[in-house]
Amino acid sequence: MTNELKDTPKLGFGLMRLPRKGLAIDIEQTSQMVDMFLDAGFTYFDTAFVYPGSEPATKKALVERHPRESYTLATKLNITAAPTAGMAKDELKKSLARTGARYIDFYLLHAIMGNNYKKFEKFGIWDFVEDQKKKGRIKHYGFSFHDGPELLDKLLTEHPGVDFVQLQINYADWENKSVTSRANYEVARKHGKLITVMEPVKGGTLAGPPKEVQELFHAYDPDASAASWAIRFVASLDGILTVLSGMSNVAQMENNLSYMKNFKPLNEEEQKIIQQAQRIMGNSRTIPCTACHYCTKGCPMQIPIPEIFAAMNKQLGNGQYDAAAADYAKVTSQGHRASNCIKCKQCENACPQHIKITECLEQCAETLEK
Repeated sequence: MTNELKDTPKLGFGLMRLPRKGLAIDIEQTSQMVDMFLDAGFTYFDTAFVYPGSEPATKKALVERHPRESYTLATKLNITAAPTAGMAKDELKKSLARTGARYIDFYLLHAIMGNNYKKFEKFGIWDFVEDQKKKGRIKHYGFSFHDGPELLDKLLTEHPGVDFVQLQINYADWENKSVTSRANYEVARKHGKLITVMEPVKGGTLAGPPKEVQELFHAYDPDASAASWAIRFVASLDGILTVLSGMSNVAQMENNLSYMKNFKPLNEEEQKIIQQAQRIMGNSRTIPCTACHYCTKGCPMQIPIPEIFAAMNKQLGNGQYDAAAADYAKVTSQGHRASNCIKCKQCENACPQHIKITECLEQCAETLEK
């Protein structure tokens, strides 16, 4: 791997959860965040073909306003959005047009799992990205991954040309048997691959972890945010290309820059504190949802699953029943309640976290629909 990649600043700007004005992305605030990010010396921006409005917003807020050599851009080919091989391969052309970026620095095969990896083979996507790299339309290619170490090892063995892998890693999921953060990390490093990290704050969950964890962090450093502990944990690991943070407003950008601009890896005492937090989180009953919304796209009952789980987690994580009930009432005000679930389980097939969503919805209904 080139020194160019190894020297990539450790914070990446995830463009999935951009600020909005109504239904539209707030380009003015996004532009301000882009400028702050670049001014602080960071360069890595991450979007995707299926992030609603994200690629066009990237063009307006970043590409049209800054020299192409001043940043690196990642986007992704989503096989689920493509019924045919031709449509899958055409996503790159559309992404280049939407972003106006001329070339993509980091091109990923999006969200590979056990139920879709063969489709990438069937459609000839691995040969396609290798060819596009030779032609200069992409500089590096890799894939984001939501499965176990056995499949990851198989893919990296069969496709040694992969430049990097994007994995979900955070301290709460380090030993999670469903997410297998540590095991996947170790497989990627065994193959000598650099890693971009997604969901370091677990969809925002680790910005407000259980009260006992917050007290643990605060006792050591009253000025450090809970999110900073989560991001610094993964940025301290060996072989990390960059850590993606899906920032949604200027305040979140300011917070991330405050501790990542002059990044310091966790010291020995901080590592021990994280280990204590992991033990606490290992006993946590919260639902490990990252609010990616993959589950909602095909829900026949239009249930706002991530929002319901976020409400429920206030009860499960901190015992805040009144707040959980109020949030639940708000997110289900249009009538799409947890109890409306018909248990078709399309959501579970789409879930990168392998959550037993139908069981969790039943629990939410029993608790919050009293």
